[in-house]
Amino acid sequence: MTNARTLISVIDADPELGADLDAEAKELARRHAVAVVHALGPGPLEISLNGATAQPALGLLILDGLITRDVELAGRSTTELLGAGDVIRPWDDEATLDPLPGSVRWSVLEPARVAVLDRRFAAVAGRWPTVLDTVVGRAARRSRSLSVQRAIAQVPRVDARVLVLLWQLADRFGKVSPQGVRVPLQLTHETIGKLVGARRPSVTTALGVLARRGLVERTDAGWLLHGDPAESLPDLL
Repeated sequence: MTNARTLISVIDADPELGADLDAEAKELARRHAVAVVHALGPGPLEISLNGATAQPALGLLILDGLITRDVELAGRSTTELLGAGDVIRPWDDEATLDPLPGSVRWSVLEPARVAVLDRRFAAVAGRWPTVLDTVVGRAARRSRSLSVQRAIAQVPRVDARVLVLLWQLADRFGKVSPQGVRVPLQLTHETIGKLVGARRPSVTTALGVLARRGLVERTDAGWLLHGDPAESLPDLL
């Protein structure tokens, strides 16, 4: 897989991090809050960190693309979908399941770029607390998303789970169009199954039901959602 490295201004790459800075502070942050960026191709997530970045203080900031974290336990697996803005620390998973017989696997689903938020970045960014506040807020957002995903997996009907998941993804990744809400994610039925806690055949059947009801449509770019979830979901729950 590709693992090209370059140096970028984190504020330029992720403008939300500097949104609360005044013009002078933002310009200083643009020049000094820099990070090494790795460009990653699809496949297992592998990043070679060495020197000062061997153990990043904050983690890896996803700038674009999609990355998955798969946890397998007792023959079953679940997936977490991560995208632009998420902060991840794959090296923390080494002892996640000890002493349970399971595994954690990170993969690049769509070509991605990640910025290494190392100790140098943390020291420099510490001059502007709102920057670090935003980074910490991203970690809290990820925790909330996982809680919602766990709740989705408890919904009895698989078609309802799938529809709730797609609208959750639409809230973050979707774009409103005249035809409906477009979710530009190339997710397989198997991946959707891992996200909602269902088998692939059940997801295929569920998507067929939703398509026949005119609620979900598969497109070349991903998914197209129709209607108002506040009206369609109660009929499925």
